[in-house]
Amino acid sequence: MQRNLITGGAGFLGSHLCDRLTALGEDVLCVDNFFTGSKRNLAHLMDKPNCELMRHDVTFPLYVEVDRIFNLACPASPVHYQHDPVQTTKTSVHGAINMLGLAKRTGARILQASTSEVYGDPEVHPQTEGYWGRVNPIGIRSCYDEGKRCAETLFFDYHRQHQLQIKVMRIFNTYGPRMHPQDGRVVSNFIVQAIKGEDITIYGTGQQTRSFCYVDDLVEGMILFMRSPSDFTGPVNMGNPVEFTMLQLAEHVLQLVGGKSKLVFHPLPADDPRQRQPDISLAKARLGWEPKVCLEDGLKRTVSYFRDLLNA
Repeated sequence: MQRNLITGGAGFLGSHLCDRLTALGEDVLCVDNFFTGSKRNLAHLMDKPNCELMRHDVTFPLYVEVDRIFNLACPASPVHYQHDPVQTTKTSVHGAINMLGLAKRTGARILQASTSEVYGDPEVHPQTEGYWGRVNPIGIRSCYDEGKRCAETLFFDYHRQHQLQIKVMRIFNTYGPRMHPQDGRVVSNFIVQAIKGEDITIYGTGQQTRSFCYVDDLVEGMILFMRSPSDFTGPVNMGNPVEFTMLQLAEHVLQLVGGKSKLVFHPLPADDPRQRQPDISLAKARLGWEPKVCLEDGLKRTVSYFRDLLNA
């Protein structure tokens, strides 16, 4: 039985990963400080003998015995990571140092949940892993963007200097049940506003694009990557390459939710990327992975989750 440590395991992505690994019969230690994660996301797993929950902040060292580490800890939405930008950077950088130190001591394989934000507002479209990015190092999003970039640097330096078995995946926009209703991300924003009958808030002209991957597909890719040969370190893009404008997404949500919400436009936030689309050729070639859930099916499941949550 593999012993898995999942930092940020009570969050959106982490809790779904806990589900999958627990269902596979593997041993799961979920670690979270509950800044954005919730015990509610894991309540259904607490009676499972192979799943354990620990309150811990990854900016402090952790001493446990594990075989694999999934480092997912970090607030991932602008609302949350800009609330305390210094702590956000510490979570990415100090958290990476502490988890890499744990991997070095235990000989564990370690995966870093990096982000498409390392590409910034890209000049290359779609984005390939060889693109170095266009990131503002002093902007309001820099705490997250540069924190994740620095974490990638640390992972590869530990790999070269200490021969650690590392995996670095760059996650593009992912959505699904258990998203935080106030996280400020576009899918949850649109759905919550539509269910409440509020105006749908669109920033800029609505022509900026994103590519949306359903959470089950993303978790499947994460597990495949962790199990792949040790010489495949990444970085590897994971996301859905089908691109949508914000206006198209709003129309999809309104069609599914119904109601009389209207579209309202606000100025585009600073450093908000105009385009975001992953090139997943590497994930296809090395992992045989690509998303299976289309946007309409994924949105239906996500709308159903938020209806239950908001009406509870």
